Amino acid sequence: MSLSAAQTQQAVDLALATLDIEAAAVTSVRTRLAVEASAAQAFADAVDRMLNTRGRVVVMGMGKSGHVGRKIAATLASTGTAAMFVHPAEASHGDLGMVKTIDCVLAISNSGESDELSALLPFIKRMGVPLLAMTGGLQSTLAQHADVVLDSSVAQEACPLNLAPTASTTAQLALGDALAMALLDARGFKAEDFARSHPGGSLGRKLLMHVRDLMRSGADVPQVQKTTVFTELMREMSRKGLGASAVVDLTGRVVGVFTDGDLRRLIERGVDVRELTAAEVMHTGPRTISPDALAVEAAELMEKHRITSVLVVDAQGHLVGALNSNDLMLAKVI
Repeated sequence: MSLSAAQTQQAVDLALATLDIEAAAVTSVRTRLAVEASAAQAFADAVDRMLNTRGRVVVMGMGKSGHVGRKIAATLASTGTAAMFVHPAEASHGDLGMVKTIDCVLAISNSGESDELSALLPFIKRMGVPLLAMTGGLQSTLAQHADVVLDSSVAQEACPLNLAPTASTTAQLALGDALAMALLDARGFKAEDFARSHPGGSLGRKLLMHVRDLMRSGADVPQVQKTTVFTELMREMSRKGLGASAVVDLTGRVVGVFTDGDLRRLIERGVDVRELTAAEVMHTGPRTISPDALAVEAAELMEKHRITSVLVVDAQGHLVGALNSNDLMLAKVI
């Protein structure tokens, strides 16, 4: 069934109205933090409590607030704050044992009157665990038990019936992200730290993978002596498939490199290369990189100098490996 023209316009109008209402909800949270001293102090207190928690931030919430809570816990954990989500209903049947006295609890409820969450409050308080509330019900049971109350109230839900949690959960999510970013900054959390908790992602590969992890080494590295004749130089390049060969001295120090591009240029000039040696066709000062460098640095070096391979050398300039753009692409660094 296809929508009529009137139904199409109605759908678009409702979408725009929803986005307007949810944007207004986030703006209202921001305005409170900006102009209300009590709201700003509550936010700062929450950050301070979470920052100084020796254990984990335990996030709780029922229904849609629970789904938001899972995301907030995941964001906290990935940005340097140890966190986990505990379902309030399951907590009443044993999972409350996951909460330790060194933890703090972030409880999320728009009304602040969730039965499953309210049932846990006396036990949480008895444990002496700091209780942070994110709620729109500032006079609610949750707010009355909390040590710190974060106001996530909204004027209306985006739902046309003003029933389904929509704008309220958007406000909760935004406030949770604000907490995570404030904590990230307070901890001095860097991109490298983020990568360590995302080793399987593209950022992890870029920031954690080193040249030594990807480079070709040992017999796979094309190399010849300065006195090697040209025909043997070409055989070495063909065998190793790098598109280039290092030229080294008797100690293994890199003194030059010969590439497919060099061969093409010699042929274009009509040079008879058959009787030449590696020393006579190589070019000196090749681009090199340390095995301890990040793989992304090798990618940047290749891009900057418009080359497809780079030699890997130790601190004394001895050849220890080689890397080309295909190696980086296979590792999804580029």
